[in-house]
Amino acid sequence: MRSRFVASICLALVCATAQATEPENIPFIDAHVHLNDERMQVELMQRHGVERAVVFWGRSSDNDTVAASAKRHPGRFIPFASVSPERAAYRRGWERDDPALLETLDTMLATGLYLGIGEISVTHFPSPGLPEADFNPNGATLRGILSLARKHLVPVMVHAEWTRLREFSELLRSFPDVPVIWAHGGYTPLFVAQRMLDQHPNLFYELSARTWPVHPRSPDYTILRDGQNVWPQWLAFIESKPERFLVGTDASHRSAESEAMKFQSVQNFLRQLTPATRDLVARGNIMKLLRLPS
Repeated sequence: MRSRFVASICLALVCATAQATEPENIPFIDAHVHLNDERMQVELMQRHGVERAVVFWGRSSDNDTVAASAKRHPGRFIPFASVSPERAAYRRGWERDDPALLETLDTMLATGLYLGIGEISVTHFPSPGLPEADFNPNGATLRGILSLARKHLVPVMVHAEWTRLREFSELLRSFPDVPVIWAHGGYTPLFVAQRMLDQHPNLFYELSARTWPVHPRSPDYTILRDGQNVWPQWLAFIESKPERFLVGTDASHRSAESEAMKFQSVQNFLRQLTPATRDLVARGNIMKLLRLPS
C-alpha cells in the first residue's frame, strides 16, 4: 500500500514538473489561414494561443463559406475576399483582364463582411492541388484590385514569387497608400527582403510557412538554420524593422498532426524575439493594418 502511495506521489511530481517546464503559449493573431475545416481551426486556435485568425478560401471552401464561418465566430475569424486565379471560375477572367472580376470583388467588399482582400496568388509555383499561376503583378487586374483596396480601405494579401520582382515593385510604387501583405515574403532570400522593405513602406512581410522546421517544396524556404533556431541574420533584420512583419501558419487542415506543427512553429519563432518586437509581430502590426480595436 505504501509503495503505491509513493508511486502516486512520484507520478504527480513528474507531471507537475513537466507542466512547469512546458513554455506558455504566446498570444498571436494568425495572418494566414485557408479555412477548410472550421471545427479543427477553432480547436487549434484554442490549443495554441491564437486570439484571432485571418481566414480565406481553401480547397474545400469559398468566399461565401468563409463569410458564414466568420459570422459564427465573430470574435475569432477575420474574413478576406478573394478572386485569385487558382479558381477555375476566375482564371479565365485573369487571362483576359476581365473587368467583371473587379465588379465581383467590389460587390463583396461593399457588404462590409470582408476586412481584407486575399490571398491573391498572382504568381505561384505549382504545388499539389494548386496549378501554377504566372500573371503580371503590375497588370490591369491586380492594379484594379489595389484600387478597390484603396476605395474600401482594406489591405491586400498578395502571393508573388520573386521571379516577378520588378513588376511587383512597380505595383507597390503605384499604390503607396495601399498596405500590401506579402504572403510568405515571396520566399525571398535575406538581401532581397531587406531591399524590398527598404524601398516600399507599404509592404508588410508575412512569415507563414517560413517558420516551419522543414518546407516540403524547398529547404531554403524556412528561415531556421537547424529546424529550431532562426538564423541570427534574420533575427537581426526582423528586430530592426519590427513594425513590418506578421506571423501566420498557412493552415489548411489536411491533418491534425501537420497543422499542430505549423502552430508550434510560430510559437517557437515568437519566443526568439525580444518582447517589444514580439508584441508587434504577434499582434500589433496586423491589428493596426486591419483597424481592429485593441
